[in-house]
Amino acid sequence: MAYATINPYTGETLKTFPEATDAEVTDAIGKAQDAFLAWKDTPFAERARILQNAADILRRNADGYATLLTLEMGKLFGEAKAEVELSAKIFEYYVRNAEDLLKPEKLPVLDPAEGEAILVHEPLGVLLAIEPWNFPYYQIARILAPQLSAGNTVLLKHASSVPQSAEAFEKLMAEAGLPVGAFTNLYATRSQIELILNDDPVHGVALTGSEGAGSVVAAQAGKALKKSTMELGGADAFVVLADADLEKTTKWAVFGRHWNGGQVCVSSKRMIIVDEVYDDFLARYRKGVAELVAGDPFDPATTLAPLSSQGAADELKDKIREAARLGATVEEVGPPVPNQGAFVQPTILTAVGEDNPARYWEFFGPVSMLFRAQDEADAIRIANDSPFGLGGSVFTSDPVRGAEVAKQISTGMVFVNHPTKVEADLPFGGIRRSGYGRELLGLGLKEFVNHKLIDVVDIDAPF
Repeated sequence: MAYATINPYTGETLKTFPEATDAEVTDAIGKAQDAFLAWKDTPFAERARILQNAADILRRNADGYATLLTLEMGKLFGEAKAEVELSAKIFEYYVRNAEDLLKPEKLPVLDPAEGEAILVHEPLGVLLAIEPWNFPYYQIARILAPQLSAGNTVLLKHASSVPQSAEAFEKLMAEAGLPVGAFTNLYATRSQIELILNDDPVHGVALTGSEGAGSVVAAQAGKALKKSTMELGGADAFVVLADADLEKTTKWAVFGRHWNGGQVCVSSKRMIIVDEVYDDFLARYRKGVAELVAGDPFDPATTLAPLSSQGAADELKDKIREAARLGATVEEVGPPVPNQGAFVQPTILTAVGEDNPARYWEFFGPVSMLFRAQDEADAIRIANDSPFGLGGSVFTSDPVRGAEVAKQISTGMVFVNHPTKVEADLPFGGIRRSGYGRELLGLGLKEFVNHKLIDVVDIDAPF
């Protein structure tokens, strides 16, 4: 696994990094454990001061941090700046809320003889974070901010295609005042993940990535009896009811499927439209997709980014061809994308029958699957006919009705009249093959803590 920055628009290799040696990994674990022994007793005020410093530094040099995102994975520059700001907001959420969220809880005991019982939330120790390339800063921030707030320390194994983003975040935290060892970026190999998880000071792993990677790492963590959380793939349903405002809905559909180049686990991959508005929606959606502008991600006029790498683009094209071979109808939409860059032509798949395995795939790029539902009940059935369960959305002119439909969709997150909301103050996570565990809010803060019971009992012994 070579760690390298390869500009997905120009194809130019900008910088390479050597992989970590086993000795470097072992040394980093030792330093992380030493840092933990001091960090766990560091007052909340000091932890908050450092996290706020990180947020301030991100905002102060937003253009510089955003430029690196665009160079490494091709994200539109405007989207890159939004990611920098979101990362800063995540730090600030825990600056404001972590201490209250971690306060000891007095338990309502049934019998006074049980004593005065409280639940305290104590950090576990060193954690491993394995993160993907599609949101290089946000993915780090949403695990790092809560776990540092809780008193844990973190080792990072980032995607091999975004090594400079990983390095930049390590430097950011050092500049913010975080003690040495409390957050370390490692250019680790896949084989070293098991080495890390088997080391006694390491108490858990948080992974965001593919099903395949999640399956392997979860098994390794389980074998080592270490806690794990998994944020994996998604094929979110975008349900359109008959009373939806189609002009607004189709605009959200185009955005919901194509932001970040369509490389989002919670983008709107499966559009499920009730029969009476299907044809109208398709015509409007086709027109909206055709108006996307593929090009230089630094150009403000560009609205469709290249994929993160040529390899990712080639893999997606292969999946489209395989879906067609299995019976799907494939329609390429819009003017031809540039020959330069890791682009994939925006594509609409229809007639993806229940006997077509592609119906249950995740297409990570500008590929939309459209399904015609007989009615609302059929739309819910199709939405739930997926191995994934991450996000989803319902569009209707009646928000109350939308919320009722949302309750019937089996997934971790559902939005009414919006394709998805990724925010600092909303939880994130899914079910089934989309993984387990939650990130952000108090849920993420308490994923890797010891919920310890302290019970003060003062009664006479029975004999």
